[in-house]
Amino acid sequence: MADVNDVETPAVSAAGSQTLAGADHATTNGVTQEAELGGDQGSEIHLPHDPEQIQIMVSSQEAIHDVRQSIIELPGTLQYSCFHLEHNGERINDFIQISEVKGLTSDSAVTLVEDPYTEKEARLHTVRVRELIGAAGDRTDTLHGILSGISLHDSVTAAESGLNGPFTAHSMSGYDFEAPGELSSLLPETQEQPPKTVKSISVSPWNPPPYHLKQRGHLLYLLLTTSEGEQYQITSHVSGFFVNKSTNSKFDPFPRGAPKSQSAHSLLTLISNLSPSFAAAFKKLQDFNNTKEPLATFQITNATPSSPWIVPSSTSPLTTHQADITRTQESFLISGIENTETLRDWNEEFQSTRELPKETVQDRVFRERLTSKLFADYNEAAARGAILVARGEVAPLNPTEGKDAQIFVYNNVFFSFGADGVGTFASEGGDEAARVATGKDVLGVRMVNQLDIEGLFTPGTVVVDYLGKRLVGQSIVPGIFKQREPGENQIDYGAVDGKEVVAADESFVPVFEKLSKALKVKKHAVWDKEGKCHFLEGSVETKGLLGTDGRKYVLDLYRITPLDISWMEEYGTAIGSTEQANGSAETTYPHRMTVLRPELVDTYWKFKMREWVNSELEKRRQNQTETSGPTKKLGSKDLAEDGSSAVKDKPEVGELKEADSNSTALGKAADIDKDRIDVSNFSFALNPDAFSGQEPHTDAEKEQLAKDEQEVRLACEFLRITVLPELVNDLREGDVGFPMDGQSLSRLLHKRGINVRYLGKVTMLAEGKRLESLRILSIQEMVSRAFKHVAGKYLRYLPIPLTAACISHLLNCLLGADLNPKPKAEVDEALISLYPDADLDFQKVSPESLRGELESQILRRFQYTIDKAWYLNIKPLQLLREVSLKLGLQLEMKEYRFTTQQIKSPVESTAPVNGIAVKDNGANGQSTSSKKKKKARDGSPASIASSNVCSPQTFSPDDILNIVPVIKEASPRSSLAEEALEAGRISIMQNQKKLGQELLLESLSLHEQIYGIIHPEVARVYNTLSMLYYQLEEKDAAVELARKAVIVSERTLGVDNAETLLSYLNLGLFGHASGETKSALGYIKHALGLWKVIYGPNHPDSITTINNAAVMLQHLKDYHESRLWFEASLKICENVYGKQSINAATLLFQLAQALALDQDSKGAVNRMRESYNIFLNELGPNDKNTKEAESWLEQLTQNAVSIAKHAKDVQARRIRLSPRVTLGQTHPQPQVGQTAQAATGRDPRNSMGLDSRSIDELLKFIEGTDQTAKAKKRPGRSNPKRRGAVVS
Repeated sequence: MADVNDVETPAVSAAGSQTLAGADHATTNGVTQEAELGGDQGSEIHLPHDPEQIQIMVSSQEAIHDVRQSIIELPGTLQYSCFHLEHNGERINDFIQISEVKGLTSDSAVTLVEDPYTEKEARLHTVRVRELIGAAGDRTDTLHGILSGISLHDSVTAAESGLNGPFTAHSMSGYDFEAPGELSSLLPETQEQPPKTVKSISVSPWNPPPYHLKQRGHLLYLLLTTSEGEQYQITSHVSGFFVNKSTNSKFDPFPRGAPKSQSAHSLLTLISNLSPSFAAAFKKLQDFNNTKEPLATFQITNATPSSPWIVPSSTSPLTTHQADITRTQESFLISGIENTETLRDWNEEFQSTRELPKETVQDRVFRERLTSKLFADYNEAAARGAILVARGEVAPLNPTEGKDAQIFVYNNVFFSFGADGVGTFASEGGDEAARVATGKDVLGVRMVNQLDIEGLFTPGTVVVDYLGKRLVGQSIVPGIFKQREPGENQIDYGAVDGKEVVAADESFVPVFEKLSKALKVKKHAVWDKEGKCHFLEGSVETKGLLGTDGRKYVLDLYRITPLDISWMEEYGTAIGSTEQANGSAETTYPHRMTVLRPELVDTYWKFKMREWVNSELEKRRQNQTETSGPTKKLGSKDLAEDGSSAVKDKPEVGELKEADSNSTALGKAADIDKDRIDVSNFSFALNPDAFSGQEPHTDAEKEQLAKDEQEVRLACEFLRITVLPELVNDLREGDVGFPMDGQSLSRLLHKRGINVRYLGKVTMLAEGKRLESLRILSIQEMVSRAFKHVAGKYLRYLPIPLTAACISHLLNCLLGADLNPKPKAEVDEALISLYPDADLDFQKVSPESLRGELESQILRRFQYTIDKAWYLNIKPLQLLREVSLKLGLQLEMKEYRFTTQQIKSPVESTAPVNGIAVKDNGANGQSTSSKKKKKARDGSPASIASSNVCSPQTFSPDDILNIVPVIKEASPRSSLAEEALEAGRISIMQNQKKLGQELLLESLSLHEQIYGIIHPEVARVYNTLSMLYYQLEEKDAAVELARKAVIVSERTLGVDNAETLLSYLNLGLFGHASGETKSALGYIKHALGLWKVIYGPNHPDSITTINNAAVMLQHLKDYHESRLWFEASLKICENVYGKQSINAATLLFQLAQALALDQDSKGAVNRMRESYNIFLNELGPNDKNTKEAESWLEQLTQNAVSIAKHAKDVQARRIRLSPRVTLGQTHPQPQVGQTAQAATGRDPRNSMGLDSRSIDELLKFIEGTDQTAKAKKRPGRSNPKRRGAVVS
């Protein structure tokens, strides 16, 4: 894997050296080639063929197999795949580090020696050559969907590339803020087809070799048809490849005689020798590949590629299905005739990887890298198996049991359904409880994996939701199926057979103790059915199993936190409630698995720590006879809002930190007179079995349990009284980035420790205009989640061929009722007759009955009574997206019509203005249009301009092109890479810039090495580093990293994921800062297009974006267009924050400047007066902003008067006196849930400043004589609440 230790800036990353197409500095004509691999030393490699030798830069820490990989991927050495390296005539082991090779120095030469092939090597060489020469065709994959892992970056860049000349227009000309979102913005442009190098290359019908020829070294027989139409039968032999004498009808696999004899060690070389046009075509293909962004074409190996929810039609050139005989042969080529090579002992691999040493940094890198790849491989294998199980392709091990109780083994993965097939969860809520338990279990396994406790092992665990079924795939723990002796328990620690028997093997105590300490779980008493008391370290539900391999496994981690008793008592699921969780009452919550989130327990632990520290300080103050100064109390400001130490601001959800690191942070904050309070005396833990029906016997036991229960109750109240209102308040005040869709909203809630079941409470708290967006989003999320459950009910046992009809009918009832109030399910009668037992209840669903089901689900799951007219106010396009992502749908890209209104033409299609369009619009109709736009009609921003042909129903079964699984997995994050990133951040904050940059580069290198280049964590680190480099004035490096963040986000998270959108906004911002303003506007325009699809118009954070775009337009001296953008930004701001808000005043201030530049001096004076009045009322006459506005108001007034008096000199005076907004003062977009100052890196204590320059300075700036002004930073603002306003 590549390394970047020697690179000055991250603009040159490992990515550059890892692509076949990307090494344009390499040649194949004998000139030395270089591959930057992290240079400690140069190594010369001697080759058996032309170009005879190459030079590569390597790091002494790299393994030899990394060097091999580099050789394989260089354009001049593509043909080698079966070889070894030698030094001084001695073979070098592939799995040692370069530094371990005896006698190897920086000027040593290494020789590449071609090896004889084995059958496996020959097969893999064939697969590789097919891919290299572009002969591989398209593949249909059971797991990855249509266009999975796609990137739009190249399309967006291509659209803007023609606009960077000095006289060309920019892409924002005539931008329509009111136009609805276009689904076509989620798909790439149709690209030209790559040049063809051969007609076909496949396995010959004569394959495999008969026995007697296998003995003589024959491995495979291939069939090649060149571009000239010549057909060659080729033998793959241990010595290489040669043309044989076979024909289609005659078998003679021996070499042809001269002059037609051709042979070579590499198949690539052989094809080149046989086809005269091949070399030129192959060069063209490489050039074609070179035009593409390498990151967009890399194979994704360590992550699941994102599958878009909108895909082109099956006839589109993007998804053409070609004839390719070898497509069916690929599984043979990859895994052999027996298919045994792909079978792996997953459990043994997981556990032996965990047992690898982790003493040195190299050990940790190797271990974490192996872990990352292993989890990725396992997740893919488990998801593939789960799909086959769901489709009925795998035979159950217990076919006589009911459907939900059946278990399966496929590819060494054990599968079961996430349903209560055997009644384990009967008292907890049946199927509903079982479903939730599997999801919580994955979360628990991930936490244990992250904690990495020595001696404690977890099975590989994946949960897959597919077509209404939930499947759990686990690696097979040795001994889990073993029949124990009579009297022996199946489990060694925790509950056995329900909770009737409790096992407490003492050997498990040490490892469970470590786990419980990290998870803040209290050692507590539990009682079995005979009333015997056992003391357990973890929840009674968490089980310990001693595997037959001697390892201690922890299973069933769905109850590592206590039950949310406040919720259970309020909604009838607590033990002893009048309405038990059997769903007797309509409003009862569906199950009893309502636990608190680990993040909440963490936050509450910090809160209790703060209380304890303050009480210790108070005691110390009282004990001191002489006080040397006032005692500092540790207040909430000493901890960041999300509970992490104030130094850190991680935008990651579900962050896990061990107790001691938090203790240190709190200890620092609690310094008093150089005497530190010893926080190791503080202890706090919760009993996870409180309120779970335990029955103590003695008074002491009862008293202890009552104490435990009170502690849990206080934690539940802390969630309701403190955490929930704090989050809503932060969003109201604009203190954190605003969520855009269901996924970003859920992540934000989870990060704060709030369960999604509290969405109803969030909706109730979201009052007023400022939180209208939150209310709309919360309702949309509740509806989409309810729909997921309703659809799951109908899909769960439905035969696969009928699922598209079911889904399209349910979507018509949900979103198409305005177009057709009585939709009918389009089901093929011939198919129905094939499945006489199929449950076709979905056909009876009507829009009214579906609404009833959804309202009932929302009431039960979120305890929220939704307004009866909710369906009139939803945003159809956005709801369709949410539903598709939750169910894994891939829909055909077309103009879906949700209403009966005929949209006349794209030019006229506009959105509603100011307020809510009752019928078709999502309840968020503030228009971003300027005053000069046409009056908007009452149309839906989500409905898309439709063709004039009126279709009877919005969706048909043919629109559902594919369904992909939704996967929950348990892979841990790399602690080593994150430590380096954190150290780099802290160094920069302490002004150790050089050390900080080195650490950041080290972190980037570690992320790329451990995760591979294409991985969501790598996208996040690219994004974080790009912002840090931007703040360090390293503009070019910031742009390069932001570009990588965009591409990797698109490919792993989704082209329309909220994180991808933010990455595009940052790329635009940094591009503008480095002088590429027209390209930057192209990225901003694309991001705004995504925003319209994800959320609709008028998102609170788009105020910042539109304002940034307006500033960029001023840089291009397009003052009129810029003014329109400022007006649009102000309009949303007034809608969200109110006309008299400071945010509005700041935007009015900027708009006044923009109007002055647009030669509208009267308008400028009026706007500046409005701004001044708001500042005066809100901040008082002595505030810096008020004085600033007053000074500008005077100058603008004088300017207006003088213009009126001296009509002749109008132009000159305007140029002289036109005030100017400070240029280049755009702001980074904060991540969802991230504070504004964390995004900008500014000190929140600075006072807010507007434009503090004099007119003369601005004049110099406008005329270009003030070169230093561009880098000048505007002072920070006193209040991050104004984030949406001052974007300067």
